[in-house]
Amino acid sequence: MPYDKDAGVIDTGNVVRRWITYIAGIYLLTLGLGLAIRAGIGISPQSSLTRTMTLVLPPLSQGTFNLMLEVLMLGLTFLVLPRAFKLQNLFSLVPALILAALLDFNLLATKWISLAPYAANLALLFLADAMLAFGLFLMIRANLVLMPIDLFVNTLQKKTGRKWGNIKTVFDCTLLAISAGIGLIFLGGPHFIREGTIINAVLVGQYIKLYFFLYKKFQARKLKPVGSAT
Repeated sequence: MPYDKDAGVIDTGNVVRRWITYIAGIYLLTLGLGLAIRAGIGISPQSSLTRTMTLVLPPLSQGTFNLMLEVLMLGLTFLVLPRAFKLQNLFSLVPALILAALLDFNLLATKWISLAPYAANLALLFLADAMLAFGLFLMIRANLVLMPIDLFVNTLQKKTGRKWGNIKTVFDCTLLAISAGIGLIFLGGPHFIREGTIINAVLVGQYIKLYFFLYKKFQARKLKPVGSAT
């Protein structure tokens, strides 16, 4: 995701600290995804596709399908701009593999969650999106490796010159359409695409903006000279 490096949030310091931040971000991201799935009222486009595939081919886990999608996106990245593709782009599969493993772990860890009242599920989704967004915030702050999906969207932006946000919207809608199509063909109807899908699309971005704002306010207060006027 493209964020301004002058926003005062991006960490350019110690690499070990940044990797710890990055992996912590992946963990919180996958925990948020797990909680969103347990809420049962709709999940993100990418998750809806990989979750639907677990119903079509149940022996394979969602983490496995997520990794397969990331590998596919890396291949498409090469096809879109082969001359711009660098060998180091293959390194993006490392965090994708970590994400797949942690996703399966957190889906297992949250398997016991089953809430009956709709309001409770809605509250759980709000919490899940806040956690998911905080995970993304930490990954953005660490400023290390783009996941293959984000790399693919960035490459499309370079190729077409269109706005990143518009390309991401089209990309997400395409994943939703594929998810719905697979659901109709193999399961008799679309699965995991509900009002929560729209809530997720709106909330995650707003949460990330909030975290950016709060972090910058915190930094400003920390750097404020002692004894200065309020």
